[in-house]
Amino acid sequence: MDVCEAKSEIKQLLNKVKPSELPKLLNWIRTSDELDEFLSDNRKKVLQNIAEDLRERLPPDAMFPSERTALCKMQQCVRPTVHVDGFLYDEEELDSRCEDGTMSRSYCLSCGSHRTAPLDFISHSFSISELHFLFENVLPDLSGRLLVDVGSRLGAVLYGGYMFSSASQLVGLEISDEFVKLQNEILQKYKLTDRIQVIHSDVCVQNVLLQNADVLVMNNVFEFFLETSQQVRAWSFIMENFRKKGSLLVTVPSLQESLNTLQQAALQPGWVEELPVDYDVYVDRDMDADALQQIHLYRVL
Repeated sequence: MDVCEAKSEIKQLLNKVKPSELPKLLNWIRTSDELDEFLSDNRKKVLQNIAEDLRERLPPDAMFPSERTALCKMQQCVRPTVHVDGFLYDEEELDSRCEDGTMSRSYCLSCGSHRTAPLDFISHSFSISELHFLFENVLPDLSGRLLVDVGSRLGAVLYGGYMFSSASQLVGLEISDEFVKLQNEILQKYKLTDRIQVIHSDVCVQNVLLQNADVLVMNNVFEFFLETSQQVRAWSFIMENFRKKGSLLVTVPSLQESLNTLQQAALQPGWVEELPVDYDVYVDRDMDADALQQIHLYRVL
């Protein structure tokens, strides 16, 4: 059954309802939480379809050769670290890839032996479950608000915001033309352009956009992709322009962790206050509790 057929079936059903009972039924459709599980599952299914599409267009690590800085920084980690994109690979998909040998959770301690140790995984995207948690449990109602995702990359935050929130506009800032093209292909295919826009730009020239933003999302956006001096420049620009009182900032990892790494104490005071997040409110069988603890929410003072 396609959308037109479904609409016809619904209209026929509504025509069979007693006129005196119809307002009650329509109010139930609008307000009841009995449909939430179905609607949520449907939205997740769309996101899973998008993830499947993206997997077919990307190498297994979801990184382009042009991302030399990120690749070098991962090689410099104390423990062997690989990028496994959380939006593309949930636990079930990852298990399947490990079983068929296309991905691995471990590395060999001495070549040719059975001595192995677990790899460290890093993701530059939220998983679908994390997006659900972010928009339904961390952020408030976003009706009429503008959300900006700095370093939108695959577009996961934009797709999640479209499905799980009522934000009036979702804007992705992405400096890589390869990822901008990829996001726009998905937006066109899934007809998401009415609320989502991707801008090919460095955040440091988007002062007007930052000044108008109600929500700013930053997920591992600088640490692996910019040198230290560039990170300081970017953070300084954001703090100077994302100043609308009451605006919300979501970061992974915490601001303290990001800024302490840069040894830039002068960037920290008087800009935002951290808000509490209830990490226990949402339980999903695929949820990584440690990943949730990395999501931090701040309000501009």
